[in-house]
Amino acid sequence: MSYRTFDRPVLVKNGEFVQEIGCLDDAFDFFEEWPRERRGPIFETAFRACQRAHDGQVPLTVARDAVAGFARSVKILQDPLAQFPWMDGTRSGRGGVTA
Repeated sequence: MSYRTFDRPVLVKNGEFVQEIGCLDDAFDFFEEWPRERRGPIFETAFRACQRAHDGQVPLTVARDAVAGFARSVKILQDPLAQFPWMDGTRSGRGGVTA
């Protein structure tokens, strides 16, 4: 495991998909792609936390929590325990419906 890997990923809703942010590199990619017009103080704080974790100034958990906090603030944080549609116990095609 890389020293830059989070102990558990942050899941964010990205349109119709769920994106996994599992390490600092993923977080930096996520922040780089975030629209400039939607950046603000919480974005800047989370980004700085990741920079400080990268530089070894704060623990990696601080960066992970900051990414999750930012995602929560913009309402894209995905609950890892949330049931995805493909997990609802139904099957299509030959398998029919299972209960």
